[in-house]
Amino acid sequence: MTAPLHEAHPASPGRALPDTQQGMRRRNLARVMHTVSAEGPLSRAAVASRIGLTRAAVSTLVDELIRTGLLQELGPERPGRVGRPGSALAVSDRGPAGIGAEVGVDHLAVCAVDLRGQVRARAVRHGANRGRSPEPVVAELAGLVARVVAEAEGEGLWPAGLAVAVPGLVAPDGRTVVRAPNLDWRDTDLGALLPADFPLVVDNEANFGGLAELWLGEGTPRDFLHVSAEIGIGAAVVVDGRLLRGTRGFAGELGHVPVHPGGPPCGCGGHGCLEQYAGEEAVLRAAGVEPGEDRVDLLAERAAAGDEAVRRALRGAGEALGIALTGAVNLLDPEAVVLGGALAGLAPWLLPALREELDGRTAGRACPVSVSRLGPEGPLLGAAHSVVRAVLDDPARVAERA
Repeated sequence: MTAPLHEAHPASPGRALPDTQQGMRRRNLARVMHTVSAEGPLSRAAVASRIGLTRAAVSTLVDELIRTGLLQELGPERPGRVGRPGSALAVSDRGPAGIGAEVGVDHLAVCAVDLRGQVRARAVRHGANRGRSPEPVVAELAGLVARVVAEAEGEGLWPAGLAVAVPGLVAPDGRTVVRAPNLDWRDTDLGALLPADFPLVVDNEANFGGLAELWLGEGTPRDFLHVSAEIGIGAAVVVDGRLLRGTRGFAGELGHVPVHPGGPPCGCGGHGCLEQYAGEEAVLRAAGVEPGEDRVDLLAERAAAGDEAVRRALRGAGEALGIALTGAVNLLDPEAVVLGGALAGLAPWLLPALREELDGRTAGRACPVSVSRLGPEGPLLGAAHSVVRAVLDDPARVAERA
C-alpha cells in the first residue's frame, strides 16, 4: 500500500515530518489546520478539545497560523453558549491557493481553489490536442495558468503549487509523462516545458479524479475503485483512503484491460481493449454520432428520446465496462465502484448492463456501483485540491515559502 498522492510524489510539498521537537510543532500546526478546515468555524478551546492539546499550546499554534495568513478570526462565537465566548476561527479565504490544470484530448482547463475549497478562478480552452506536439499545447496551458493566477492574485490569493492532470502514465518523478496514447506523447518532461515559480506535480487524470471523489464525494467509502471514463478510460484504486499506485506508479490502466482479445487494435499496442468498446469515441462510432463538442450531451438527449442505435451503443459500452471491472472487483474486493468522467452523464443507460455483467461474474457478493456527482470536473478539482491538501498537511512549509 502506498501513500496518497500529496505524500507519495517527491515533487509534492506534503512530506513525512521528522520525529523531532520541530517536527512535532509542524505536525501540530497541521492538526490545527485540518481540524479547522474540516469542522470550522471553531474556537481555540474547541480545537484544543478535538486534538487533545492544552488551550495554551493551541493558542500559540493558532497565533502563528493567523500571522502567516492561513487562519483568520471571525469574531465572537454565536450567543447562547455558556461562559465567555471565544473568537471563532476559520481557514482563510485569502493567502495560498491550489492551482489545478488538466490536459485533455480535446480541451485544456485550469482553476484556482482556496483553502476553503472554493473555486475562485477558472479558464478553459476547447480544441483538439491529439496529434499536436507537447510544446504548443503546454504553451497554451501556461497561458491559461498565468490568466488564472492573475485573477486569483486579484482576490488576495497566491499559488502554493500547480498540479497537472494528464491522460497517461506519469513517472515517479511527478513531472514526466511516460506515455499518453490518446495524445501520442512519450517521455515528455512537463517540468521543463512548464516552468513555474511554485512547486509542480504531474499525475494521471484518473488518480486525481479518484482523490477528488475521496475528498469531495458525499458518503464515499475509503476503499473504492474510481473509473474515469472519457475518450480514454482510467481507474484509481483507493485502499484505506490511499492511492494504490503499483511498483512504477502505473496502476489503474483499466482502459487497456482486454475485453475481447481478438478485437480491434488499440493505441497501446494491444487488441480488444476496453477503450475500443466503452471509450467515448467508440461509443460515438457505435451510435453513429459524429465527434464534436457537447457530444456526450447529444448522446444523452438521443438516448432519452428513445434513439435505439444510441441506446444499443450504450448497452454495449456498459457490458464491456462490466466485463473489465469484474477482474478488478474479484481481485481487489473494493467496497464500491464509482463511475466518473464524461460518461457519468450517460449512467442511466450504461449502468443496467454494467451491473448485470458485474453481478453475474463477481464472486461472493455484489459490488455497489454509483455515479460521481463531480463528473468530468473530478480530475481538475482533484489536482487543485491536492495542492490545498499539501498546505494543510504542512502549513509551516508553506509559511516559509510565502
